[in-house]
Amino acid sequence: MVKVDAGGGDRLALAVLAQYRMATTEQMHVLIAPGVRIEQTRRRLAKLRDEGLVDRVTLPQAGRTRAWFATHYGAEVAAEWPELREWQPAKLGADRTAARLKVGHSLTVTETGLAFVQDARRRGDVCRPLDWIPEVYHSLGGGEAVIPDALLYYRRERDDGEGWSMLRAFVEIDRATMGPERLASKIHAYQRLYEYVPVPVGRPRGGQQPLEQAWQRRYRKFPRLLFVLDATGPTGVANRISALAAGVGLAGPGFRAEVPMLAASLTDLLRDGPSAPVWRPLTNPEQQTSWHA
Repeated sequence: MVKVDAGGGDRLALAVLAQYRMATTEQMHVLIAPGVRIEQTRRRLAKLRDEGLVDRVTLPQAGRTRAWFATHYGAEVAAEWPELREWQPAKLGADRTAARLKVGHSLTVTETGLAFVQDARRRGDVCRPLDWIPEVYHSLGGGEAVIPDALLYYRRERDDGEGWSMLRAFVEIDRATMGPERLASKIHAYQRLYEYVPVPVGRPRGGQQPLEQAWQRRYRKFPRLLFVLDATGPTGVANRISALAAGVGLAGPGFRAEVPMLAASLTDLLRDGPSAPVWRPLTNPEQQTSWHA
């Protein structure tokens, strides 16, 4: 029998691990319970592990840091919860071998999401832990898809104090594992998603209803596109931003005009916070701005 507490602490911990794919003890603590001592988070994770809902791997070259993930069983339990309606379990098995092989990228994605959550807390905006959703599938038809590293939901108070703005962003996190040109090719994939119009099966000819782009069924506006660059120095970051800017220059004018596209180094983002002017607009990379400007 699953003993996930009705009060929400265990449930939130399992939901975050299932959705984020992987997190260290310290990341989990800041995400789910920053107001208590970290020992409470350690006990909660140990309890969930005893119940078979989560497991961990130890990183020997990082001070024996523990990285946690949901087991198959934990993912099955969490998949039934309405707060994870946009989440899809990973195709790879949730076991220690799979976790160890993808730990670097997964923890970087978690660290980036944590930066947005903490920034919102400081600013009085709203970005809860489950508003960062890794690997959301967006079909392009024919078995193709765009799967961003994360989808971000962020509610920001307007500068004039008159209400809120609901922001969404696709986030791509590059750890310098592919060349700049391959990274820039992702812009073309997002343009395809922007333009993709699925044709309903059996649609009668001459129908009165205009076809709509697939993304309009999920979002009021197409999410902005954020590139977070890691594992390279200032020169590498500059080269990648140049390649991304060139990719944007080849995109269609409608896509360029409607979708804000920005890039920042993870180092700057973690040091100054995502709301700081650390982002380079890819249509004008000489400028620096906030991601939500």
